[in-house]
Amino acid sequence: MSGAATPALPLAVDVAVVLTAIVRPEPDAGGYSASIPALPGCHTQGETLDEVRANLREAAEGWLAVAHEDGLAREAAEGAL
Repeated sequence: MSGAATPALPLAVDVAVVLTAIVRPEPDAGGYSASIPALPGCHTQGETLDEVRANLREAAEGWLAVAHEDGLAREAAEGAL
């Protein structure tokens, strides 16, 4: 057996996450607005509660994907220094 180290392969894991959202009725505009305090800047809206719930899921997934990509990009940039 050789003494060379084998590089670690990326591992994808699905993890269920529970996030608290604040949903507010918007009487003047109609529908609802919503945000997830744990994800700064993660806001959305919808005409119905079902729509705002679906939009929250999509917004949170997008927020987390961008945060992940930014973290990887930051790690790559720091590694280049």
